[in-house]
Amino acid sequence: MPQVTAEPYEFEFNPRTTALLVIDMQRDFVDPGGFGEALGNDVSLLARAVEPTRRVLAAARAAGLLVIHTREGHRADLSDCPPAKLARGRLSNGIGDPGPMGRILIRGEYGHDIVDALKPLADEPVVDKPGKGAFYATDLESMLRNRGITSLIVTGVTAEVCVPDDGSRGKRPRLRMPGAFGLHRVVLSGVL
Repeated sequence: MPQVTAEPYEFEFNPRTTALLVIDMQRDFVDPGGFGEALGNDVSLLARAVEPTRRVLAAARAAGLLVIHTREGHRADLSDCPPAKLARGRLSNGIGDPGPMGRILIRGEYGHDIVDALKPLADEPVVDKPGKGAFYATDLESMLRNRGITSLIVTGVTAEVCVPDDGSRGKRPRLRMPGAFGLHRVVLSGVL
């Protein structure tokens, strides 16, 4: 069985029951003028994750893994965006406001889409989510269960949001939510 060096132990996986989950590799997070920049992030640092993620994506496709992409974004009327999230940061140009790539974090806008270098193939599911969590208010869990997926390899520019800040950062990063569903998982640190 293929194996990945990981902590606290080696991550063994069967390609038939493993999925690559590519988290939020959207223009709004990695390109200038998007939400990432509005939050004060240096998006040039985030954009550096695109090429390593492209290599991981190519390897996963070549190995026959199921690839699932996520996108954080909201309905055009913002009915799925909590008021606290809208107010976050008291940004002059925040969620739903016009930006260089269309309305920020709005589904269907140019900025909401995945960067060209990582575009999903026609048979790769894209999970649209209204918040940070890929399992909250989405069909990701049923998508994984219905395909017999028991292990996740996780990457993406905002994957670090899923890593708890409980002292394990830099030691043993882990994802909380997939474990609650009984999934084995590993976070790829070299591409974050």
